Amino acid sequence: ALDVTLSNSKNSFTEALLFTHRGLSGPSSLQLSNYWNSGESFKIDFFPSQDLATYLKDKKKAQPKVLLRTLLNEFTAKSIIQELQQLIWPEQSETAIGNISDAQLDHIAEQLHGFAVKPSGTEGYRTAEVTLGGIDTTEVSSKTMESKKQKGLFFVGEVLDVTGHLGGYNFQWAWSSAYAAAQYV
Repeated sequence: ALDVTLSNSKNSFTEALLFTHRGLSGPSSLQLSNYWNSGESFKIDFFPSQDLATYLKDKKKAQPKVLLRTLLNEFTAKSIIQELQQLIWPEQSETAIGNISDAQLDHIAEQLHGFAVKPSGTEGYRTAEVTLGGIDTTEVSSKTMESKKQKGLFFVGEVLDVTGHLGGYNFQWAWSSAYAAAQYV
């Protein structure tokens, strides 16, 4: 797991990202999935709390013989840095930071702050933890949860088009809407 910022044109979330044998998971990806559609890309900021360009240029002056991956290993797991190195700076992988131009360091920092990802898809409803859609809330009384079209028919929880962020909001909605309906059944 790594605390990152996942973002697209609709939203961004700074939370843990998990790298699994099946792909990306964790709170940040689950949160962003509410604002992502298949075929779209999003960006990963692997170091949201760092100004990497400034950090790398400062280290270039202070420790010119060190490798870039060695500097970045202090922020996250070595295995993640090795993968990022293969994807972003393979030509400079064995080059001391003192021999990497400031322009190249800026480009590497930019990639680490905005790594573009275009997922091939999701695992579908079998493993879904976040869903969207359902019965439009304009069709239901907000006081009683009763259908406006069919007397005696009540809707609660995830069957309605109400989606909250992770952290218990969806549970709270399910319990609260069920309580509201129970007062009128």
